[in-house]
Amino acid sequence: MGALAQVTGLTVRALHHYDQIGLLTPSRRSAAGHRLYTADDVARLYRISLLRRLGFPLGQIAQVLNDPDWELRAAVERHRELTQRRAEIAARLCTRLSGMAAKLASRDHLSTTELFATLEEMTMLDPAVHSTTALLVYDDIAAAQEYLVRVFGLTPGELERSPDGQARHGEVRAGEQVIWLHPSGVGYRSPRALDAVTGMTVITVDDADAHHARSVAAGAVIVEEPVDQPYGVREYGASDPEGQLWYFHSPLD
Repeated sequence: MGALAQVTGLTVRALHHYDQIGLLTPSRRSAAGHRLYTADDVARLYRISLLRRLGFPLGQIAQVLNDPDWELRAAVERHRELTQRRAEIAARLCTRLSGMAAKLASRDHLSTTELFATLEEMTMLDPAVHSTTALLVYDDIAAAQEYLVRVFGLTPGELERSPDGQARHGEVRAGEQVIWLHPSGVGYRSPRALDAVTGMTVITVDDADAHHARSVAAGAVIVEEPVDQPYGVREYGASDPEGQLWYFHSPLD
């Protein structure tokens, strides 16, 4: 298994997980009980890896591989067509930018038509939706920000206060994603005030176990210990002082 993990770039833990969920079960075992993979097993792993790169979740991959009507060729062809279209757009954009750079170097003016065409091709390459901002409601924004930074290791952002010193807006960051901390009020209640949770925040970390140990040492209230999930991550859950649920996970491969 170690050799296969090294060749494929997967971790041994990921291969163990694939075996546990029945996605990739080795056909043979050595006398010592070690997993042995045949050529057919490796071919299946190739298909799994390709489907992961196409964006299929692990649960759906199992269904796809076991569906006799599903064809790998069609999926690869769709992926190829999409990649080719993007490559053609990128090539046109590169050529256009080279021409624009040459004009500017010779002090020529760019036409409105050129600028519009460039903007259009940039839009075709870039998705219209770029990011998301989560918003969580707290009775005490300042205390919530301090806790999230100290216990979960989030990055502190701004903390705005009203003239009387009350915190009225706070921010923390998880990587590039911003989480706004909103004060409770009419129509807005924290889970603690509602005695109910209607959502949760899920954050990807490098190592779920290491992050769990850090959070526990900082006093986190753990609601679910680290566990390998069937959708391809190792994950644990925690609750903050106002009842917001936080889940931290890392990919199994």
